[in-house]
Amino acid sequence: MDILAALTAEFHLRPQQVENTVRLIDDGNTIPFIARYRKEMTGSLDDQVLRELDERLKYLRGLDEQREKVRAAVEEQGAMTPELAAALDAAVTMTEIDDLYRPYRPKRRTRASMAKERGLQPLADALYAQERSSADPLTMAAAYVDPEKGVETAQDALQGAEDILAEQISDDAAVRKRLRFVCMANGSLTAKAATEEDSVYRLYYDFREPLSRIAGHRVLAINRGEREELLKVSVEFDRDKAMRIIESEHVREGSPCTAAVREAANDAYDRLIIPSIEREIRNELTEKASDAAIKVFSTNLRQLLMQPPVKGKVTIGLDPGYRTGCKTAVIDGTGKVLDTGVIYPTPPHSKIEQAKDLMKKWIKTYHAEMFAIGNGTASHETEVFAADLIREIGGGLSYMVVSEAGASVYSASKLAAEEFPDYDVSLRSAVSIARRLQDPLAELVKIDPKAIGVGQYQHDMPQNHLSEALGGVVEDCVNSVGVDLNTASAPLLARVAGVNGTVAKNIVAYREENGVFTSRAQLKKVPKLGPKAFEQCAGFLRVPESRSPLDNTAVHPESYDAAKALLEKCGYTLEMVQNGQMSGLPEKIEAYGASRLAQELGIGEPTLRDIAAELLKPGRDPRDELPPPLLRTDVMGIEDLKPGMELKGTVRNVIDFGAFVDIGVHQDGLVHISQITNRFIRHPSEMLKVGDVVTVWVLSVDAAKKRIGLTMKPPKTEE
Repeated sequence: MDILAALTAEFHLRPQQVENTVRLIDDGNTIPFIARYRKEMTGSLDDQVLRELDERLKYLRGLDEQREKVRAAVEEQGAMTPELAAALDAAVTMTEIDDLYRPYRPKRRTRASMAKERGLQPLADALYAQERSSADPLTMAAAYVDPEKGVETAQDALQGAEDILAEQISDDAAVRKRLRFVCMANGSLTAKAATEEDSVYRLYYDFREPLSRIAGHRVLAINRGEREELLKVSVEFDRDKAMRIIESEHVREGSPCTAAVREAANDAYDRLIIPSIEREIRNELTEKASDAAIKVFSTNLRQLLMQPPVKGKVTIGLDPGYRTGCKTAVIDGTGKVLDTGVIYPTPPHSKIEQAKDLMKKWIKTYHAEMFAIGNGTASHETEVFAADLIREIGGGLSYMVVSEAGASVYSASKLAAEEFPDYDVSLRSAVSIARRLQDPLAELVKIDPKAIGVGQYQHDMPQNHLSEALGGVVEDCVNSVGVDLNTASAPLLARVAGVNGTVAKNIVAYREENGVFTSRAQLKKVPKLGPKAFEQCAGFLRVPESRSPLDNTAVHPESYDAAKALLEKCGYTLEMVQNGQMSGLPEKIEAYGASRLAQELGIGEPTLRDIAAELLKPGRDPRDELPPPLLRTDVMGIEDLKPGMELKGTVRNVIDFGAFVDIGVHQDGLVHISQITNRFIRHPSEMLKVGDVVTVWVLSVDAAKKRIGLTMKPPKTEE
């Protein structure tokens, strides 16, 4: 297979783009580095396309490897034919290759293999020939009766021959391919109740949907219901249609043997083909559903990680609880812990005044400006407490409910113990909640992405694939923002392109031993950070303390000379970059001619424009350009909601059938996909992303089940 040609066609790219990208990947370059610093070679492909191309490259290479293994195995048996060789060359999926290999694959003892051991292959061949002049099958079979071989009667011989034929028909790759295609096009996935008890799967107790149209989230839900033994699941397909396909290839009318071959074909379908195809189809449905769910998960995670930070504000983190109290921590604008404690503003203790006294003291002492409240147990009551306190002190503060998904995982981790050895688990959680508001990215990288709580059915997907995809998202986000070399934690540094866990720890150790880094070049002194690692990571690490402002930009050291030459040609200096006196740079580049200028500088035009953008805003954070998060000063309960009420909310999660929106009540409300817009959309992500601040109207409230229905469609006004 010409892999490069296949990738070119599949991704609708130019051959040179694919060839260069594959070469860069094979040379050990990271995806963030390729996306940012090799745009001229890739045609400015972004990190998501590059990852998809890399994943597909691995699949196609694995396909070629399996193709050659099968070819070698068949040739070893002396069974290779020109037709089989051509079919192997043409196969484009693992399933097709497996189908072709099926007749030659070593099998466990089957009914067919036992019949062959009894010498019944010639009888099977004679039956399959279906000659018009053939004798009656039982008459033919009588010649193979041999009690010593376990063939007691002519019927035994005939049955054994039919077993051989059934396996032979089952191994027909072309028939299997046709059946699989027709079944996918015309079959249905069905689910029935396996129990009389009510459950969350009651929607699927009598369910049928065409295989060609079934939504991925339903596939994953049905799979889970089956695993929990609450559903019985099957693939339904028109048996008569299937048999017509099989018989068209294997049954010839007009022979005394026709009925025997037809009997074998029926046995092949019921016993061997349909159970196998059902497994394959369900695996394919699950794989597609998992891939789609992973993409949604990845999109949500990317948007969550790229939420604008609330920088420089002293923040009080509140980790709510009833019996054990609300764990609290106050952190300064850089995330440093200033104080910790426990308050009891909720039942059963309800020590509200004492809690207010401590909070007022902290607000006054540390000039706190925000509360970050975890959204777990007792969150609503803690929200009420915070809102009352804000009113009591006359405002000046705001609060935000922060998802605490994964906070307990982090708090109990080895990393948290190393970071806060003197704090118990619950206090670490309060610190994490506060930091999540200040800088979501820097805090959330410490947690397994699967535990962050965006997406659906994460436990039902291939965990390696999920981890790889989400790890790629985290890596892309960290590198697109950039990392302060002198303040970043080891977990954050480990997400930088080219930096592994060991090197990250070595960077921190070097920093602690030698003081802050004063240049990017110092990185070369860090143990185990070699030239390749430096090339990959340097552009993503910022050094605000450096005398060169270029060290605090995304300009790669390999382009420093080009950047300095650009400044000189346009009449600027590094000092002017430092002082933010670069406002006329884009106009000067256009006046000079971007293409001409890039050529003179020895760089590509995309690199020129990237350098110019960095010189305009050294140390820029792309998240700062996004709308700020929605902060609140007041609170509502579910009992306060009424249909038609207009509210502002923050999108917390986007899933296949809608989006969950935080409207300042303990329970998030659901905007069903049908309520997002009046126009048709295939997926909610076409309109919404995690972190979006949206206007919604209450559709329905079920306080008992804690369900809130929302719409984004404005109510019709009466004329």
